[in-house]
Amino acid sequence: MKLPVEFTEYTKALFGEKRYNHFLQGVTSEPVVSIRTNPNKKASQLQGEPVAWADDACYLDSRPSFTADPLFHAGCYYVQEASSMFLEQVFKQYISSPIRMLDLCAAPGGKSTHALSLLPQGSFFVANEPVPLRADILAETIIKWGATSAMVTRNNPADFAQFKNFFDMIVVDAPCSGEGMFRKDTRAVELWTPANVKTCVARQHTILADIWETLRPGGLLVYSTCTFNTHENEEIIAWIRDELGAEILPIKTSPEWEITGNLTDENFPVYRFIPGYTRGEGFFLALLRKEGDSPVAQPRPPRTRPTPLPKACNKAKEWITSPEEYEFVVEGENIIALPRKHQTAISALQSKLKVLHHGIPVAAIKNNKLIPLHPLAMSNALQKDKFATVELSCEQALAYLHREALSMPDTPMGFILLTYKNIPLGFAKNVGNRVNNLYPAEWRIRKDPMEL
Repeated sequence: MKLPVEFTEYTKALFGEKRYNHFLQGVTSEPVVSIRTNPNKKASQLQGEPVAWADDACYLDSRPSFTADPLFHAGCYYVQEASSMFLEQVFKQYISSPIRMLDLCAAPGGKSTHALSLLPQGSFFVANEPVPLRADILAETIIKWGATSAMVTRNNPADFAQFKNFFDMIVVDAPCSGEGMFRKDTRAVELWTPANVKTCVARQHTILADIWETLRPGGLLVYSTCTFNTHENEEIIAWIRDELGAEILPIKTSPEWEITGNLTDENFPVYRFIPGYTRGEGFFLALLRKEGDSPVAQPRPPRTRPTPLPKACNKAKEWITSPEEYEFVVEGENIIALPRKHQTAISALQSKLKVLHHGIPVAAIKNNKLIPLHPLAMSNALQKDKFATVELSCEQALAYLHREALSMPDTPMGFILLTYKNIPLGFAKNVGNRVNNLYPAEWRIRKDPMEL
């Protein structure tokens, strides 16, 4: 790997000779593969050495074909850089009661699914991504993870400024120069320039200024990048402290983790993961608390007339656990279950933002009949015993995920919940002479399963 001359000169001066040599050894070695399992879908057989700072995570000895594992598509685990799983320590040390949280630059969804696994019950979570294609991937990831109190939006950071004091916690995994991904992404090496670093710094300032009023006084901001330089890291943290008004908070760590601290003349706490020291890619994280103290804002519900619920909605309520905790609404031809506790917040956001997903899309109404929707099959609130269930082999599961025609003799008529290792994969419908594959066309495995 040939690193840019300007990067080498700057980083060697920043790290010092010994640390830079360790970094070179790490960045030229084989990347590691790590996964984090879904605590609500315990079925994955993948095992390896535990990630020290994350409970449900491990390193794999090699990279399997995740596409060929139906449990990956069912949301049983997520393939994520181990370094970025350090976010878990923020939750363990600072979050003990339900909160309203925003992951601002969330795609493809690693930190979002991690947060959803760690948030106290009763929390409400918004995952946002401004880039359309990446936002679609994010929505798919969140749905597969099974969260019931999550929303996915596609907005620019400035769009959130109208929601003053709305969130208890915001994660800004800022767009950056990507120095920490050099080992895995040769394009990141090719695109790196000092000018691009400056562009990233300006963008980071803008994003943080746009979002700051959205965080309530006393709320937490997690700022992270996948880069090493101090311009996008320590200098940004100092700017937030001095210009926006925040306290920089410590996070307890273990010496065995070999996390590198502040590399400037200031001594405030930051956490830098450097290949060659920590097992994973490059990563930087800092935690700040906004000055002051106030509860999150409680928005007024929009003045709209609710669409009358059809009688069929009563059956839809039977398809999820604890239906009394949800308000069932009709949007278009779909019945959505919204958590009652957060309905006002959801309505406020929905009236101002581009919402791709929220609550539990339970069923579509067609000709006064209900068709169960795929997000219901993925949801942790699915009432499985309300559907006839057919367990699939791995070969059958991959064919289903490829959206092939299904051959299932002696299968019950009507809607069927298909499972693999007792984990729901989605719905099909036996109409007598055939079984219709209801897996979302846009999610299907593109490659022929026989070639996986």
